[in-house]
Parts: sequence; C-alpha cells; structure tokens
Amino acid sequence: MQDMKVSLVQRELAWESPAENRDHIADALDAMTERPDLVVLPEMFTTGFSMNAVANAEAPGGPSEQWLQRQARRLDCAITGSIAVRDGEQVFNRMLFATPEACHHYDKRHLFRMAGEHKRYQGGKARVVVNWRGWRILLQVCYDLRFPVFSRNRNDYDLALYVANWPAARRAHWRQLLIARAIENLAYVIGVNRIGDDANGLHYSGDSLAIGPEGDIMADLLDQPATTSVTLSAAQLEAYRQRFPAHRDADVFQLD
Repeated sequence: MQDMKVSLVQRELAWESPAENRDHIADALDAMTERPDLVVLPEMFTTGFSMNAVANAEAPGGPSEQWLQRQARRLDCAITGSIAVRDGEQVFNRMLFATPEACHHYDKRHLFRMAGEHKRYQGGKARVVVNWRGWRILLQVCYDLRFPVFSRNRNDYDLALYVANWPAARRAHWRQLLIARAIENLAYVIGVNRIGDDANGLHYSGDSLAIGPEGDIMADLLDQPATTSVTLSAAQLEAYRQRFPAHRDADVFQLD
C-alpha cells in the first residue's frame, strides 16, 4: 500500500441546479495544482439537501455519474460524492465512487428523519468498502456518522469517508464525531461538508476535516470555499496499528 493524496472540495451548492454545480466544481478541480489519488465532494453535490427526491433523481448512469467518470479519467483519480438516484421504483441518496474504469456506489443507510428524508428516500442495506490504489475505503453519508456500530472497523478498512450537508447549528457534533470515528477505528477519516445557505434557510459552516488515526487534525477547511489536499501515510498507519493494537480487543458482533 502506497501513500494516498486526497483532495477535499468544500463549496457552496446552488439549489437544485445540477449543471451549475458540476461546472462550479469542475472549475475547482481545474484550479488544483497537484494531481490527487482521490477527490471528495459533499453530499448531494448537484442539488443541495433537497427533499424533492423524485424531481431531482437521476437514473443510474445519468449525467452526474457520467460527469464523475469523465473527471476521474481526466485527472486519473477516483472522485466521490452523493446524488439522488432513482433505481427501479425507489430513490436513493447514493454515494458514487467513480474511478477511470468503473463507478461503485453506496446507498445511505441512516436517513435523516428530522428533515423527512426517510419519507422521500429509500434507505440502503449494504455496508460498502471499495478498494482503490491499495487502500480499503469505507463509504458513508452524513447522518451515518452518528451510528458508530455501522462504521466499526472490522479490520476491513484504512480510510472512512463521510460526505455531508451538515448544518452549522450542529457543527460541534460533526467535528467531535469525526475525530471519535478515527480514534476508535484506528483509521484515517475524511469528512467533506458544504458551506453557505440553502433554500430551507439552513446555514452550513463547512468544517471539512482530514483526521489521522490518532485523532490529529491534518486539514481543517473552516467556513471558506476551499480545496485542500492531504497525504495519507500508509507506513504511519501500519506503525500506529502495530504500536497500539486496540482492534485486537474489539467486541465481536453481527449487524442486522
């Protein structure tokens, strides 16, 4: 496993305007001076956190998925974020993980009932870990962060990704829980959130973070539009797990 360079893209999102958001993000990608292995975008990066599920949903393989794959091929990297996807009769908040060769996906399991997400979207069932350039990467979306059993490391991932539209009113929760997930799972954690205001009057403070396995903050984007890259050290991760093998004492459990 080699080191991995990850770019966090924190931006304001135009409400229910996929083409505008894709163009805006493409400009940010064009401005990068270094080529990453992985680019992480926010949750629902094409629309904002809209409950107009059916109206916003794209078909599998639709315009945004195609756009992600074009960016992955152009930059020779993986790129990930979530969008609304209508698959069969159901709409999912689907996290797409596009590489130059393929597009994997994870459907958000924990739906944010306080916004009625559980009434508009179908929850996913599967926990998804993808392999990219030697790294095992757990895919998670926003509210999943509050449920540590679902993201417990079973010695099956090295990096957990959380993409989000997490309001500023609960920014302390976001920051503390991301740090906790890194510490308890002996893994790198990256959380990418949006900034600005949405059509529901919610304000988002960003606070996108990259966190090391000991809970150290490697990057903090605060509340500004920014693209920041961090290098995740495979050697340091392995050395820490050898030095502090808490995972050997983890409780055995089965998730229903």
